[in-house]
Amino acid sequence: MSLEVHLLSTLPVLAPVVAAVLVLVLDALVLGRRTVHLATAAVGLLVGAGAALPGVLLGAGDSVQAFCLASGECLYAADRLVSALQVAALLGALVVLVLAWPEWSAEGDRTPVVVALLLGATAGAASVPAAGDLGTLLVSIELATLPTVVLVALTDPRWAGERRARSVEGAVALLTTSLVSFGLLAMGAALWVAATGTALLGAPTAREPVLLLLASVFVLAGLAFKVSAVPFHAWTPITYVTAPLPITAYLATVSKVAALGALVVLVRALGAVDDTTLLAVALLAALSMTVGNIVALVQTDAVRLLAWSTVAQAGWVLLPLASLSSRAVHAAGSYLLVYIAGTLLAFVVVVAVARATRGGDTSLEAQRGLVRSRPLLALPLGLALLTLAGLPPAVVGLVAKVVALRPVVGDGTWWLAVVAAVNVAIGIAVYVRWLAVLLGPTGSGAEVAPQRHTPVAVWGLVATLSALLVVGSIVPVGVL
Repeated sequence: MSLEVHLLSTLPVLAPVVAAVLVLVLDALVLGRRTVHLATAAVGLLVGAGAALPGVLLGAGDSVQAFCLASGECLYAADRLVSALQVAALLGALVVLVLAWPEWSAEGDRTPVVVALLLGATAGAASVPAAGDLGTLLVSIELATLPTVVLVALTDPRWAGERRARSVEGAVALLTTSLVSFGLLAMGAALWVAATGTALLGAPTAREPVLLLLASVFVLAGLAFKVSAVPFHAWTPITYVTAPLPITAYLATVSKVAALGALVVLVRALGAVDDTTLLAVALLAALSMTVGNIVALVQTDAVRLLAWSTVAQAGWVLLPLASLSSRAVHAAGSYLLVYIAGTLLAFVVVVAVARATRGGDTSLEAQRGLVRSRPLLALPLGLALLTLAGLPPAVVGLVAKVVALRPVVGDGTWWLAVVAAVNVAIGIAVYVRWLAVLLGPTGSGAEVAPQRHTPVAVWGLVATLSALLVVGSIVPVGVL
């Protein structure tokens, strides 16, 4: 059996893997210079994103392929949508790396470990949407997940014992969920092979349609854990609140690329999905956006609010996949990209404000009157919240919601469209409530820590992410 490798085509995945190896090698060669490890990781992520960027410009039906069999089927294929997801994963990880730079550069012996784990997880996230067979898909999903469990548990040594114990609790919740999720995925993969006679994910010919339907249900349930969809969301608020803030930002953004990437692979492989599977996706979407928004409405901590916001936004990502539209996966991908930009900007500001307070306070009360006290942080945070709410002047968020709704309306699934419309109103209430805190009178808030200025790199992140949302609002793009 011949195999065409085309290794350079896999550079978006290969670059962070090579960077992770270099980081571990440098750990033995360069002692006490942790900035070198962080810089190596940043270069690896940039090279990977640069390699994936040309794929975003591919025409419809074109793709970058690798590991192709003589039959013409490839185990790695990246079209325009997959390349966009890879760019989002790699650049999102770079944002997290810059955000964590001050802590990781001071952690001594643990820096190479955490950096290598971040790179490994990002390589997995970039590999998932390009998977062309079940083996690659399962390995990539776990590569994207298991390192994050360790990153949640590896807390700052300067933390108090109680806080470190809570992080371990969050890591255990994530690990338990990951094991259950992988069990469901493995069962779904076994049923898939039994139903189709192949592990390849190209349009399968079902010898046993009932088994194929059962396989899709198992795989969908396993991926619902990854995307934080209700009722598989229980780990999300626990882990988000207990993890270090940069890792929480990673879980809320880059990890979701892996989850959606796997869903895209599933939907494309199934082609004309059975009505039962579509109904399951629709119910997951409706429950996720409703439960997430209602619970987020009563939160008083910014990180916990963003955790439940992730659950609600997962419903919006799933929403277009509940239709048979050929543009459904592109609509879901477009919404995820907008969500990632808005959520990353919100997390960057929350981290900056928390670092300026004693004890790293992330409560909404600590941000009261931020427009008056720190307008250069409050305005970008307001832009991020308006994007997530889908309100002008953040037009890009509004367009993303319209794009996500269009396949559902086109299919005539009116009950789901009504649920989504109601959740638009609830979501607006969630984010406007936070905006009211920023605009309100300056309260007592949290005590400001002395000599804790916002680093220049963080200001660069704020400016870059804000510019992306502003440009997207001025020249809104419908779908990928």
